[in-house]
Amino acid sequence: MNDATTPTSTTTPAGAPRYLKPDWFTAHVFNPAVAGLTRLGISVWGSRVLEVPGRTTGEIRTTPVNLLTVDGQQYLVAPRGETQWVKNVRAAGGCRLRVGRRVQEVVLAELADADKPPVIRPYLVRWNWEVGKFFDGIGPDSSDDELLVAAPGCPVFRVDAR
Repeated sequence: MNDATTPTSTTTPAGAPRYLKPDWFTAHVFNPAVAGLTRLGISVWGSRVLEVPGRTTGEIRTTPVNLLTVDGQQYLVAPRGETQWVKNVRAAGGCRLRVGRRVQEVVLAELADADKPPVIRPYLVRWNWEVGKFFDGIGPDSSDDELLVAAPGCPVFRVDAR
């Protein structure tokens, strides 16, 4: 889900943050539907509603995210790049993850690019049908070197209990 066109590359000019804007359907139908079900307590393939204070207003901002568990550790991956939720959690250092009435207060630690492939690969195994198009041909069967090429444009956070 992107802006009317399929992204042509996961790379951006040097120094420019990578961000793929959601298309109308994603922003107005898909994400609200997933968030609504998750708020009701129905997790859609690991979905959570991320709640984080906005950087400038301090108002709670919400968005659906896919919570991934790898070897007992939880992660959040931002396949669209430098999204608002990414910027907000970087500023706040943590967030709340909600499914129905269950709320988990968490601290997020951003992974270095070299540490991302062992998380991006299982993320793509699970959600490639939803997010694969954001990786410009890179998929769950790609080599570690190919995943490393995508890593700078794909923030990944380790989720730790607060």
